[in-house]
Amino acid sequence: QVQLVESGGGSVQAGGSLRLSCAASGRTFSSYAMGWFRQAPGKEREFVAAISRSGGFVHYGDSVKGRFSISRDNTKNTVYLQMNSLKPEDTAVYYCAADEGLVSLTPLSYDYWGQGTQVTVSS
Repeated sequence: QVQLVESGGGSVQAGGSLRLSCAASGRTFSSYAMGWFRQAPGKEREFVAAISRSGGFVHYGDSVKGRFSISRDNTKNTVYLQMNSLKPEDTAVYYCAADEGLVSLTPLSYDYWGQGTQVTVSS
């Protein structure tokens, strides 16, 4: 089992940037595909980004393509989400997730979840 803790959320003006981090426990971090999801009030949990075990393949949701980037450092057991050109509609709780299988776009496929970190973008 892996435990995940997100950090780096906060408040930022539209057009600004934030960098989220997800620190994972355990000795097998590199065996998990990792993903970021977000959920705004009254909306379903939305796929944001995912990255393969070695970081060679990345995938993004349509709403964040060209603005967000996901990366990982397996030596630090950490996955990152760099968010640029933030918009008010990016406001949500952002969750880090780990998948024992291959990269997936649906939250149902992920096995472990962090507690979430709030991102608020003001206009």
